[in-house]
Amino acid sequence: MANRLASATSPYLQQHADNPVDWWEWSPEAFAQARSRDVPVLLSVGYAACHWCHVMAHESFEDVETAEYLNTHFVPIKVDREERPDIDAVYMEATQAMTGQGGWPMTCVLTADAEPFFAGTYFPKEPRHGMPAFRQVLDALRSAWEERRDEIAALGSDMAAHLSRTQPMPGSSAVDLGAHAVAQLAESFDEAHAGFGSAPKFPPSMVCEFLLRRAARTDDVAALRMAERTLEAMARGGLYDQLGGGFARYSVDARWDIPHFEKMLYDNALLLRVYVHWHRQGGSELAGRAARETADFLLRELLTAEGGLASALDADSDGEEGTFYVWSPAELRSMLGETEGRWACEVFGVSPAGNFEQGTSTLRLDRDPTDPERFESVKRQLVAVRDKRTKPARDDKVVASWNGLAVAALAEAAVVLDEPDYLAAAATAGKLLLDLHLGGDGRLRRVSRDGVAGSPDGVLEDYACVADGFLALFAATGEARWFQAALTLVGQVLDRFPDGRGGFYDTAADAETLLKRPQDPADNASPSGQAMLLTVLTTMAGLTGEERYAEAAAALVGQLSGLAERAARFAGQTLAAVEALADGPRQVAVVGPRDDPATRALLRAAHRLSHPGLVIAVGDGETAVVTLLEHRSLVGGRPAAYLCHDFVCDLPVTDPAQLV
Repeated sequence: MANRLASATSPYLQQHADNPVDWWEWSPEAFAQARSRDVPVLLSVGYAACHWCHVMAHESFEDVETAEYLNTHFVPIKVDREERPDIDAVYMEATQAMTGQGGWPMTCVLTADAEPFFAGTYFPKEPRHGMPAFRQVLDALRSAWEERRDEIAALGSDMAAHLSRTQPMPGSSAVDLGAHAVAQLAESFDEAHAGFGSAPKFPPSMVCEFLLRRAARTDDVAALRMAERTLEAMARGGLYDQLGGGFARYSVDARWDIPHFEKMLYDNALLLRVYVHWHRQGGSELAGRAARETADFLLRELLTAEGGLASALDADSDGEEGTFYVWSPAELRSMLGETEGRWACEVFGVSPAGNFEQGTSTLRLDRDPTDPERFESVKRQLVAVRDKRTKPARDDKVVASWNGLAVAALAEAAVVLDEPDYLAAAATAGKLLLDLHLGGDGRLRRVSRDGVAGSPDGVLEDYACVADGFLALFAATGEARWFQAALTLVGQVLDRFPDGRGGFYDTAADAETLLKRPQDPADNASPSGQAMLLTVLTTMAGLTGEERYAEAAAALVGQLSGLAERAARFAGQTLAAVEALADGPRQVAVVGPRDDPATRALLRAAHRLSHPGLVIAVGDGETAVVTLLEHRSLVGGRPAAYLCHDFVCDLPVTDPAQLV
């Protein structure tokens, strides 16, 4: 029986379109089918770049016998967690409650009322490492469904009740939330290898952003040290692609040596921005290089034909993880010649023993080579060789929130690093979000692919991240359309997402009803929707002076501060926004003709300021798109910058050096 995934928007679902499993997409029709056949639903959730999702697919979902059993005794539903983060959030919470852990692929078994009574992650085809075989699990579930239905119904009902309960976290009692967070982060800081906690280590982008802002505002030496050491360790380790730029998703070891090789858009967008900020704050050459190479990676590898940015590159190529990226000493000597090959081994830390599989190594750069020209020549030769290898597959769907993060990062990088191509790319991606994802009713579609928007409405992180990207484009260009679009998105959030307590749900009031309405204040690999919204509200208040934005931000801080006090590692974006609130609004209004080099010089100087509360608006001196630009005119016919604090301004300056 042919499954129903061939026309799906998601590349992950399309990967399963040829399975013998009779997959359904998440839909009322699938649950109606389970009810009419009196069988449970097997919900499988993953994403296109997920290594273990591929393994389980090859072992079980491509196996005809397993598929026939699944089709007979279950209604199988396949969900892309990146397309439907709301479904993923609900059932991941259930999985963690039932098993104490989570991950992908996520495997849940549900009643026809969508109530989960069993959950797990990856199951092998044959029993191993204490895990039962997938077929054994299915057999046990079928028997339980047929013989202990009352028990299953009770389990599902209890879990649904558990999910529906909300437990708001108490607010913070810390006198100085930022200082408290720095002290807490210091307790988990890895003095040997930097970063926080033990392996596996994920890039702490939002935490580093907070630490940099804290250091800029208060001269906190401990905060700056943890940020700089972590950012340097990541950029020098195997987590970073020393040849092509860009960061892998996480490191399986404490030293940032051996990555899980998939490259995600959200990671690279967040890291690009924080390396730009580190570079402007301290002038680090390593930071500037990592920022440029990461931006170049985004535009070289992830740019889609429509001008958006694709979601991810796979971890695997030729069916093996990491083969595109690793090297042996023999390969380096063969490709480069004996002398250069030995030098490359020394520079990149490639040894006969290797640090990966079969004597191969990831490339590290523990110190910058003393001969830059030789180094660049070696890199060019290795890139040419590597490009002949089988490249990892690309998940080319465009996710609104991740593109918003990338637009913001590229727009800032363009101005700070003086790279106009980055701004052009940011504007093109922004236009795709504006024209394709943002409907005339102000609602935002979460995904598109090949220029066609998918059906799911955006979640809170989409609205907040895209608004932040539009505000960054406005700060870089002064074009009114970006501010107006951000205004529309924020209006939608304030109308459709509030929880009535000062916080916001992750889904809109009129979104599909699930077992619970998700609301997670914690950052994960990307910022939480609420934390990103706090960032946007803070910027909007600084640009407009409107009390409703400032009041909404203050109320939201009250809802998020408890998590920030108790678990700083999962509240970096909230803590970064709190630093901005404490410092600002510190405003710069730049006025002058957009194509005047003097205007661009003032704008670049403004973007190179490191104050956490900085809000930038740029205009022509005649039309005021936002309140901050009102009554700001050229000085003696020359472009000028006005430095203000809470809309009280100093005398304008015309010299970028005066601005700094």
